[in-house]
Amino acid sequence: MASEPLGRAATAELLSRHGIRPRKSLGQNFLVDPNVVRKIVAAAGVEVGTKVLEVGAGAGTLTRGLAAAGARVLTFEVDERLRPLLDAALAGLDNVEVRFADAARADLPAMLEGDGWVMVANLPYNVGTPLLLGLLRRASQIGRFVVMLQREVAERLAAAPGSKVYGLPSVVAQLHGSVDIAFRVAPSVFLPPPQVGSAVVVIRRHPAHPLAEEAVRLAAAAFGQRRKMLRRSLRGIVGEEELGAAGIDPTRRAEELAPSDYLAIAEVSRAR
Repeated sequence: MASEPLGRAATAELLSRHGIRPRKSLGQNFLVDPNVVRKIVAAAGVEVGTKVLEVGAGAGTLTRGLAAAGARVLTFEVDERLRPLLDAALAGLDNVEVRFADAARADLPAMLEGDGWVMVANLPYNVGTPLLLGLLRRASQIGRFVVMLQREVAERLAAAPGSKVYGLPSVVAQLHGSVDIAFRVAPSVFLPPPQVGSAVVVIRRHPAHPLAEEAVRLAAAAFGQRRKMLRRSLRGIVGEEELGAAGIDPTRRAEELAPSDYLAIAEVSRAR
């Protein structure tokens, strides 16, 4: 098909033809392996008519794969240099809309019409985590996220309490959905290859608890002083009596609490 994903040679030729060199400052590592693109599209469950949000169109490789599956793709790209390249790579695809804007600064939730969106993206490393967590918290129209991130970030999002990499991003992500690592990706599938490995994460949104934002606030305070016991890291916010009422030992530390524990503290705090 005309919209099949481009491989390494075709992508390199496009970049060369348009005089474009990837910029490290923009986190540009272009995905150039059609097989990985197909695995991402399959993990996303994309089919004809699926509304897809993509952030970081890059050279259009993943965009083409999503279009080939019949999705209606709204893709954002911050780098204006890529405009002529994307015009060529996405020519004739009437199910793709490209917006040249900084997705990290745009009001994406306001731009997504209706529900049933899926976010599918090879997220730039420099903005990926805050962008993803922000959309989890504010863009309820997106029911599923299938995103490529640094492997370390992916593992942090999926980490269980007590793990060395468990932290505030883990709590935020797991308060809003179930998090699974679909598969890991070698640096060699990118142009240029990054210095670290990557992984594709699937997050399936579930209805957020009404006190999810309060739980995030509590977790942020606790992880802000993660070496301290909760009775100290949450001092001035929640008292030891309230921690006890929530079934939480005040001598525990931030990384020992599950997202549900932070919700329990929020519920007790709100009730008093």
